[in-house]
Amino acid sequence: MNNAEAIGMSRRRFAAFSLSTGAALLAPRALLAEGSQPPSSNGGLAGSPPVKPGTNSSFGPLKQIDAGLLNVGYAEAGPADGPPVILLHGWPYDIYSFVDVAPLLASKGYRVIIPYLRGYGTTSFLSSATVRNAQQSAVGLDIIALMDALKIQKAIIGGFDWGARTADVMAVLWPERCRAIVSVGGYLISSPEDNQVPWPPEPAFLFWYQYYPSRQGRLCEIPRPVQ
Repeated sequence: MNNAEAIGMSRRRFAAFSLSTGAALLAPRALLAEGSQPPSSNGGLAGSPPVKPGTNSSFGPLKQIDAGLLNVGYAEAGPADGPPVILLHGWPYDIYSFVDVAPLLASKGYRVIIPYLRGYGTTSFLSSATVRNAQQSAVGLDIIALMDALKIQKAIIGGFDWGARTADVMAVLWPERCRAIVSVGGYLISSPEDNQVPWPPEPAFLFWYQYYPSRQGRLCEIPRPVQ
């Protein structure tokens, strides 16, 4: 295993452990608060199979659905009538960050939905006239539109990096659509006003990679991370 593979495996292990733990602990509380029963009688991870990173390498056939401004590509696992869990990746990762955690949650009875965010994978804009941007509220609205298209009124939202910020934004702007959130690392909700203030050269240099996520123009207007 080379260094890049080792780093990827570490990130996958972290995401799988953090999101499976958080969802398993938060979801039963959210469901019980609304008077319904969680899909697992133990209400946690005690009866779950151990997470073995690298055991799973793919999802079943990916699905596509028109949702808001996008045609969204997504993976799905678990029973169609299970409590929904939506897992959101960050940059430069993709849905396969959750290839280990999805079957774990599905085995507990959750309906797991893992979409490609705008600018990634098989997700594309429906119109060439749509302004391409990655404003934090725009990505959050994408997921609300996806929930509407899938007829999901409320879901557990989990994510890391940009996905974590999207979960945070959804909890603030659309709290009625969130049973619970699991926000792992990454960026918090950023301030557009603060983003107008240039950084000194030294810290700005550390984020040199932000000039390279345009994906041939599919994604632009990258907001500055908040430290």
